[in-house]
Amino acid sequence: MDILFDEEQLLQLVTNLYVLTGLTANILDPQGRDIHLFKDHPPFCRAVNDLPEGHQRCVDCDMWKVRNYTAEKGFQLYRCHAGICEAVMPLYDKKNPLAYLIFGCYLDDSPIEAQWERTRPLMAWWPQGPDALKDAFFQFRQYSSQEIQAYAETLEALSAYIRLKGMILTTEQTDAQRLELFLDQHYMDKLSLASISKQLHIGRTKLCALAKELSGGQTLSYLIAHRRINAAKRLLLQSNMPISAVAEQVGISDYNYFSKVFRSMTGTTPSAFRKKVRG
Repeated sequence: MDILFDEEQLLQLVTNLYVLTGLTANILDPQGRDIHLFKDHPPFCRAVNDLPEGHQRCVDCDMWKVRNYTAEKGFQLYRCHAGICEAVMPLYDKKNPLAYLIFGCYLDDSPIEAQWERTRPLMAWWPQGPDALKDAFFQFRQYSSQEIQAYAETLEALSAYIRLKGMILTTEQTDAQRLELFLDQHYMDKLSLASISKQLHIGRTKLCALAKELSGGQTLSYLIAHRRINAAKRLLLQSNMPISAVAEQVGISDYNYFSKVFRSMTGTTPSAFRKKVRG
């Protein structure tokens, strides 16, 4: 089973988490291999990974934690090969893990000197000796158990969002399912038959046939417009955005064309729709 990662969306998600919390999150494939999303690690981890032996130790540690995941659900907390706090949780497709969500590169709130004494012998292999890494070690942020629990629960909730948005998929999906998911995620973009064909690696003739299958005989343009107008209706109801801004938000830059499409699909103009529903 091949697994597809939407690396752009996943990178944006883990980067936002890092900006908000200072904790690094990442994704491993089912074998525990890093898919190389996030690289802004603390100085200690960067130094370790810059050496081939250190990098291999990190790779082996990632694979070890996946093999040894034993929690009934949620995150399993542990210390890595260098004694740094980390956590791992599988993301399931039915019963099988599609990937593993990890976070780490932090210290708990016990005395940092004691944590360094735990790490020091683990880094005896370091060419300049472990004490050369002490300053970098003391730059790790410390978090309380309450903070880590809150972060873990937030990530567990986000795992459902990752699945909902199709950021991790198997290639067992049908072409029709792939098309539907793509349109759900990209209806606001500038789309064409050629661009969708290129993105999905599906021929144009087949795409047109799939569109008819999904829409009951309509075209691909109709499927895109249907999603845009549904999104526009939500924005008209839930916000005070000008109608021109709503049009832009759903991927139609021409206000007059937006009004024409909206009326053809709803039987009314955007302004009349907003006035009627909101009163």
